[in-house]
Amino acid sequence: MKFENIKELINLVSDKGLTRVDIEKDGCKISIRKEKEVLMTSNPEPYVQKPNTSQTVNVNKETVQENDSHKVEVEDENTVTIKSPIVGTFYSAPSPDEDDYVKIGDKVSKGKTLCIIEAMKLMNDIEAEVSGEIVDVLVENEEIVEYNQPLFKIRP
Repeated sequence: MKFENIKELINLVSDKGLTRVDIEKDGCKISIRKEKEVLMTSNPEPYVQKPNTSQTVNVNKETVQENDSHKVEVEDENTVTIKSPIVGTFYSAPSPDEDDYVKIGDKVSKGKTLCIIEAMKLMNDIEAEVSGEIVDVLVENEEIVEYNQPLFKIRP
């Protein structure tokens, strides 16, 4: 296969929005893969790790922190919002062929893994900060999440 033909294939994959093309011709195999384009934005606030602090809960939209792992916002007396501690890719299950860690209506206990956020090829388990019932899942599987973005609502 000539270089010009290969160049045309690459342009075709790009122009048509294809993610993968495999071709075998005259004993020559060509495989072209295009990864999803990911738009990453940075948060201008630097992340500074603080020493461990004890957890306090105040109602009326106050913020609660435990070990600075991730923030929990109490919106009202009935729900707690679990937020992302990092920028990364949200995964609702341990692998694509397994069930989600949690879904709406599930009962969770403090410390149960709710999801995974992948950041720089590292998998970070996000755990429940309170025991209760999952009221809402605010992001979709494989969605890019920002620092401090709400992920779940739990009714304690």
